[in-house]
Amino acid sequence: MKGNFEFRTKKSNWSLWVIEYIDPNCSWRLHAPKIVPESTKFVIRKYVGVHSCSLLNINANHRQANYVVIGEQVAPQYVGVEKGPGPKGVQTFARTELGAQISYYKAWRGGKHAHTLIRGSPEQSFHVLLSYFHMLEKLNSGTVTRIEVDGESRFKYLFLAFGVAIRGFRYMRKVVGIDGTFLKGQYWGVLLVATAQDSNGQCYPLAWGIVDSENEDAWTWFLTQLKEIIGDTDELALISDRAPSIKKAISTVFEKAHHGACAWHVAQNIKNKFKCADIMGSYWSAVNAYRCEDFTGYMIEILNRYPRVAEYLEKEVGFEKWSRCHYPGLR
Repeated sequence: MKGNFEFRTKKSNWSLWVIEYIDPNCSWRLHAPKIVPESTKFVIRKYVGVHSCSLLNINANHRQANYVVIGEQVAPQYVGVEKGPGPKGVQTFARTELGAQISYYKAWRGGKHAHTLIRGSPEQSFHVLLSYFHMLEKLNSGTVTRIEVDGESRFKYLFLAFGVAIRGFRYMRKVVGIDGTFLKGQYWGVLLVATAQDSNGQCYPLAWGIVDSENEDAWTWFLTQLKEIIGDTDELALISDRAPSIKKAISTVFEKAHHGACAWHVAQNIKNKFKCADIMGSYWSAVNAYRCEDFTGYMIEILNRYPRVAEYLEKEVGFEKWSRCHYPGLR
């Protein structure tokens, strides 16, 4: 392949494999019969390695440089790393190491094949999920895992909370942020996460979930599992964006906990909807104000400069959802 010489299969059956160069006038060929009829191995009995054809026949767009071959050759570069080469990196590898010019699409398929060879396919990962969760629970005391399947026993939902994270939450402020993000694998889905905040102000991962989409049923299932490990008290605050599915799920699952809106998401909505980034200082001061008198002063500043923003914060979002002094619980 590195010499850009292509071959074709002249004969291939259960007992014999014969290949020759694409130019029938060339003497290059290989003859490999089975070692014995019962064996699955072939042995090269005849090999003519000298080319008698013109150099005009060489082709950098090698027909044998398919995505399977490319993937097998580049696979070692995916060992022990987080991502491995992208399509352009695979193209470079094929050109420098194999002497083959391949398309971006073939490089992408080769990279995917290499990734599968090293880490397995998504189907294999789903197949070992139960065993993986069993070992997590066995080796990590107190770990909680859940898997939900549909009527045809196909994967639907997943929930995971490590025992050490559950035990550590006892010493955290009872404020839990919940959110979701899209997965980009072959089967898509959404990754849900619940986090707290430790005494150093750092994110404290509490639980993860994988669901089909961010709908009310998925959030209700996830929050039901979450409730089992964190409880439901008046001291508990659940913070999220203003997605209707989350709001409905929280009201269904949690009877005592308070639901608040994520101040950062509200700030992003203000900047995108009203184009007034210069008011963010007053907004964040209002968010963090402990006294209602101070809060009112900051809101008057916002009202005087951007009346529509003040109306949005009061009537559409609600002071009790995003401001510290009006929040009914502790956030």
